[in-house]
Amino acid sequence: MPSTAEFWSRPWVRWAGIGLIVVLMIVGPLILPEFANQTIARIGVFAVAVLGLNVVMGYTGQVSLGQIFFVGVGAYATAYGVNARWNIVLVFVLACVVPAVLGLLVALAAARLGGLAIAMVTIALPIVGVPLAKRLSDFTGGSQGTSARFSDAPDWTGLYDDQWQLYLVFLIGGITFLLTRNLVRGKYGRAFAIVKGNEAVAASMGVSPYRYKVLAFTIASLIGGVSGFLYMVVIQYTSPETLHFGHSIELLASMVIGGAGSIIGSLLGGAWYVLLPQITNLIDPNITAMLQGAILLIVLFILPGGLVSLPRLWRRRGRGSVAGPGGGPVGGAMQADAAASVPGSSTVGDALGAPQTPSPPPPTTQS
Repeated sequence: MPSTAEFWSRPWVRWAGIGLIVVLMIVGPLILPEFANQTIARIGVFAVAVLGLNVVMGYTGQVSLGQIFFVGVGAYATAYGVNARWNIVLVFVLACVVPAVLGLLVALAAARLGGLAIAMVTIALPIVGVPLAKRLSDFTGGSQGTSARFSDAPDWTGLYDDQWQLYLVFLIGGITFLLTRNLVRGKYGRAFAIVKGNEAVAASMGVSPYRYKVLAFTIASLIGGVSGFLYMVVIQYTSPETLHFGHSIELLASMVIGGAGSIIGSLLGGAWYVLLPQITNLIDPNITAMLQGAILLIVLFILPGGLVSLPRLWRRRGRGSVAGPGGGPVGGAMQADAAASVPGSSTVGDALGAPQTPSPPPPTTQS
């Protein structure tokens, strides 16, 4: 009998799984109620935002607390282009390019910094962005914000607006996730991992930490712009509140809860960002913040690697318990899981695909 891992690694199983997901994405919006479609669309919007944050923090190890700033800039750029009656393709390009350029400028100045210094630079982005959005009322609508209605379903589709918007989120968000997956699994992803592991070692190997930190920050800003565009597709309204620093902290918490350095973790983080406030509001609206904090602490204590590490935890403990009594196998499995669940625990050798060196056997004791 093949093991579960061997079964899921078979090509036909993977393609069947991909086909099932595609079918669900096509059929789902047609049969789900409006509220479910809107909720899933919002999850997709913020999953893309968490994905951008994951590129710069989860994969490259750089502190960024201003991702919501680039989401807001993308939203404002979208609203401006739509209200100016630009072509929607040009609007999408504008929503991606403007945050990317701003991110590049910030990265060029801040990437040489490290630790607390770069964190303070990124913190300043949403703090400055809110009053700036209020003052640039000709472009942003001031304190009242601005709206842009451009994602209504065309008549020829026969779809409702919520169905059409969800399809747009699936299409644009899916392409963004696919391109990012290819990026982090290629040579750039390996370079990101080396820089994250040890910048001195990366420099000695000819990998410029400064260059790849700037690249990661710029890509994260561009993905934030994509999220801002999708935000306007679904919400159709933005205001200075969109840029609030508290949202950056919530995105950061969602990335950690979903799983840093994980594509699937970004999807889980988007679901966490959207669903957790709804769940806690159902329990007691008066203690929503306290409940969210308590749940966050509980999840972090139980799963340091985020929700994405939960299946791995079950598999390792299952193998440990099957190995037999005595505590040795179970203890080894739990230790291995603890090491694997800590974000950023991969080494430079892992990033380069170096073969694992077997550890020497433990010394035997004579009774």
